Amino acid sequence: MLSLALAGKPNAGKSTFYTAATRAEVDVANYPFTTIDPNRGVSYVRTECPCLDLEERCDNENCRDGKRYVPVELIDVAGLVPGAHEGKGLGNQFLDALTNADAIINVVDASGGTNAEGEPVDVGSHDPLEDVDFIEEEMDLWLAGIVDRNWEGVERQSRSPGFDIDEAVTEVLTGFGATEADVATVLRNLEYPSDPRQWTDGDREALARRVRELTKPIIVAANKADIAPEENLERLREIDKPIVPTTAEGELALRKGAEAGLIEYDPGDPDFEIVGELGEGQRRGLDGLRGVMSEWGDTGVQATLDAAVYDLLDRFTAYPVQNETKWTDGQGNVLPDAFLLPRGSTPHDLAYAVHSDIGEGYLHAVDARSKRRIGEDHELEEGDVIRIVSTN
Repeated sequence: MLSLALAGKPNAGKSTFYTAATRAEVDVANYPFTTIDPNRGVSYVRTECPCLDLEERCDNENCRDGKRYVPVELIDVAGLVPGAHEGKGLGNQFLDALTNADAIINVVDASGGTNAEGEPVDVGSHDPLEDVDFIEEEMDLWLAGIVDRNWEGVERQSRSPGFDIDEAVTEVLTGFGATEADVATVLRNLEYPSDPRQWTDGDREALARRVRELTKPIIVAANKADIAPEENLERLREIDKPIVPTTAEGELALRKGAEAGLIEYDPGDPDFEIVGELGEGQRRGLDGLRGVMSEWGDTGVQATLDAAVYDLLDRFTAYPVQNETKWTDGQGNVLPDAFLLPRGSTPHDLAYAVHSDIGEGYLHAVDARSKRRIGEDHELEEGDVIRIVSTN
């Protein structure tokens, strides 16, 4: 399962985002370090289910009338304060929790209602643009510190015959989730001394920055955008980073309302329908939220998750089946599973995603739409329904 981590300074709304996206109960309060230990839960990204091409919708629990929700892990960790890479606040604990994440969602208080330490201030008095680069800088410096502390080992290895810098650097960065292929990609595009003993602090920091950019890409959720001054949102939109205006509180209200039977709403919908009895205050609040959704397209929570997986990580959804005619598994379940695969993946890659034994016994694959066999090097696309034929 892909893993997304919520990062940001204290009190930016990470825990509210997490609660809305997972419906798991966590502590939410208006003071720094509400979250101490990382919260881990399951959220979902949304895509169109292939059952829209069938006469009837599938009965999969993660499909709602053709809206398919694919599970991903979501991690909510302690807030970050300036100097976190040096251990200030809960910095080391926070950064350690990010090592296994595939992408980072930087939750920024777009309203400017919290200062750099996460303490409440008047709305608009803090510049949210300062918080956008903040997470990147702390992560880069933290990783640079790890590289620096372990560089003596790389220097020792460089004196041995057959020294391979890719392997040596990969060993240093294994705990950060960087593969040898990741390190090789970075080193190919980086200028550095051939002798590790001649590397400077700047060389190691450049290495750390490039590795972080490749293995931990970041998208910004401009949270509390519903109360943010318009100039804040305009300036945030102008920067060259993926940014989604978001109201985590609004999304949480909608999900609670849907669970209570007061509204009909699916995460990521551009609107909702009131179906229950509401008080005047509730109706007024929902009317205001509807105006926000009309402007942005939704509350931004689902859009952020979707953009992190489908755009930032460049994943697509493929559906393995055992019966290419009925699109079912061995028990007759229609479109039972959905897998998020890297762009360029083949049927053989999908087989391994289903199970390593299936991948090892792979024989061939059939496109369930065309009913034709496809080659092992055929690149799959979003929404493909594939029968895997394997000896296992």
